[in-house]
Amino acid sequence: MDAATLTYDTLRFAEFEEFPQTEEPVWILGRESSALTEKDDILCDISSRLWFTYRKNFPPIGGTGPTSDTGWGCMLRCGQMILGEALVFRHLGRDWRWVKGKRQREEYYSILNAFIDKKDSYYSIHQIAQMGVGEGKSIGQWYGPNTVAQVLKKLSVFDSWSRLAVHVAMDNTVVIEEIKRLCMPWLDYAGAAAFLDPELERELNGFTEGACALDQSAVWKPLVLLIPLRLGLSEINEAYIETLKKCFMLPQSLGVIGGKPNSAHYFIGYVGEELIYLDPHTTQPSVEPCDDGLVPDDSYHCEHPPCRMHIRELDPSIAVGFFCSTEDDFDDWCLCIRKMSERREALPMFELVDRQPSHFMSSDVLNLTPDFSDSDHLERFFDSEDEEFEILSL
Repeated sequence: MDAATLTYDTLRFAEFEEFPQTEEPVWILGRESSALTEKDDILCDISSRLWFTYRKNFPPIGGTGPTSDTGWGCMLRCGQMILGEALVFRHLGRDWRWVKGKRQREEYYSILNAFIDKKDSYYSIHQIAQMGVGEGKSIGQWYGPNTVAQVLKKLSVFDSWSRLAVHVAMDNTVVIEEIKRLCMPWLDYAGAAAFLDPELERELNGFTEGACALDQSAVWKPLVLLIPLRLGLSEINEAYIETLKKCFMLPQSLGVIGGKPNSAHYFIGYVGEELIYLDPHTTQPSVEPCDDGLVPDDSYHCEHPPCRMHIRELDPSIAVGFFCSTEDDFDDWCLCIRKMSERREALPMFELVDRQPSHFMSSDVLNLTPDFSDSDHLERFFDSEDEEFEILSL
């Protein structure tokens, strides 16, 4: 068995390490809790996150390809988890909790169906693997954080139910103008009306009142912001550690996808100097939805204590995710990021600017450039797309 599968599969008959009893605050996707007095709430919160793992015996990818992603699909599954969290935020809210054996809201089953391992699900392993071919990755090849972010961005266009605006910020830079144009495509950035639908324009100008008020999603497309970063050479630069922790404290946090050599994980929080994560490295049978659209869901939630690793073990190649449901939410995120950048004791992981610097290439060119390097010469898990990123240092 290769190193990528030596996790939950081989620990299945061992005891998992209990969650620590510590006075240190526990941060999970923007929420602070106490391990001493709120341990059950913490574990319930974690088990409510969608857990996507290796699967086997699903229909062949592309009709004749793999029927399992064991050994190669861990970063793809992490991409599913961070986007799945965005869909939960979008349709169910951050306070939603999963209860085993209890029938959930219809939106929950619609979310799960978007990730079922079959070719016609929006974000299935089939769709991600096949869309990755356009990013220079053959089916069955390992992905890095940047590639999976680019693929999720492309797939989100076809998801008419969620109507997400997925933005991948390149060159360690988040450009506010780009995002507002993406999330409000019917407005020019100066604020002048550019509506295609006169009825929508009247509603936005206050002609609609009370129960007929315009849905917020018609004004601002909910934003999924993914920021691929490289925070060091072979190991994470310690100057970024406090800033990384702060990201988990923001209410807009979707967590981080990354990991360590040979192993990708979905990081959802931290306690002390340890990152808390969901691990996709266990192989479960594929799941078939019921005729009524419901999905047997026990295998999509991690019910044992979560995995933890020291933050200094983190591979420096990561992608940080945030979800902003409204324009006010995004403006608040920008304010928090700017305050974080002013702190002298921590190094900013990325830059936030109002407008695209003149030396930047087109965002479309930046976001669609495939990785042409020779991945056969790599000794670590993460592919050489990470070499595209500027190395930040003190």
